[in-house]
Amino acid sequence: MTKATELRTKDVAALEKEVTDLLKAHFGLRMQKATQQLTNHSQLGKTRRDIARAKTVLAQKKKEATK
Repeated sequence: MTKATELRTKDVAALEKEVTDLLKAHFGLRMQKATQQLTNHSQLGKTRRDIARAKTVLAQKKKEATK
């Protein structure tokens, strides 16, 4: 789990990479669930919230850059 304070210290490029990494991880978890290999189903919700958190901070950074 990544904290918002940790994400705010990163630049836009690092945040975009973080989002893509989290999306890939979430896809892998979804595939594990589909093949009934996923044992800890709470990981799906955690990665989904991490993606949302990273996208929110990314949007804030982009908005600050346009000002």
